[in-house]
Order: sequence, then structure tokens, then C-alpha cells
Amino acid sequence: MMRVRRRERGSGLPETAVVMMILTSLIFGIFEFGRAMYTYAFVAQIARQGARWAMVRGSQCTLLDHCNAQGSDVQTYVRSLSEGATNPNNINVTTTWPSCPPGLSGNAPGCTVSVNVSYSFPFIAPFVQKVAINMSSTSQMVISQ
Repeated sequence: MMRVRRRERGSGLPETAVVMMILTSLIFGIFEFGRAMYTYAFVAQIARQGARWAMVRGSQCTLLDHCNAQGSDVQTYVRSLSEGATNPNNINVTTTWPSCPPGLSGNAPGCTVSVNVSYSFPFIAPFVQKVAINMSSTSQMVISQ
């Protein structure tokens, strides 16, 4: 015959509280990890799109809007791609034209354009301090027009 001791009655409540706290932390962690992975993929994608946008708007472009695109034009375009929970004001874009064949300069066809996009990713989980991690991606392409 089993005897239930009176001192052990109600011991399930603290155990449940501890397990629920661990489970809630795990769920928030999975949610934050998913948001971070989505944001990193988003930053890489808009860096590629920004480089492609600048690549077809070189110094000899005539048919597209914003021909002979400068760094501020690329930044405006990349920030316009913001979607979901990303804040366009946290997107920083640096555009450079690092190399050209001999005899060419700036954003002439044959030169390369490099677009670096960085984003300050804020955590929203309640148990994480109010910190943000910086995510960045760079894409480089050869100007075609």
C-alpha cells in the first residue's frame, strides 16, 4: 500500500513553473533565431539587388531611370526594398566603384560596382537585453551599361 505524504502535496506547481519558464525561453529563442536568419538572408538579397540595380545604371545608360547612378541613388533604391519587420532607417548602404580596366573610370561599363548593406538587427525577446547585432553583406558586379 502506497502512502501519500502530506509534505509533498502541491509540489507539482513549482516544478510546472520551472518547466514552463524553460519552455517559454526555448520558444522565444527559436523565434528570435528564425527572425535573425530571415533578416540575414534579406540583407544578402538586397545587397545583390542593389548591385544589380547599379550595374545596369552606369555612365552609358540611356533608357532607364536614374542613369549614371550615384551612391545616394543606390541607397534610396535599396531602402525602398524594405519589407516585413525591417526598418528602412536601419539599412545603411555603401556603394563604391573599386576597380576599372585601364583607361576607364567611375561607373563606366567594364568597371566594378560594390554595394555593402548593413542592418542593425534588434532583438525583441523580453529576456534579452536591449542590444542589436550588426548584419552586413557585400555584392560586387561588373557594370554593363
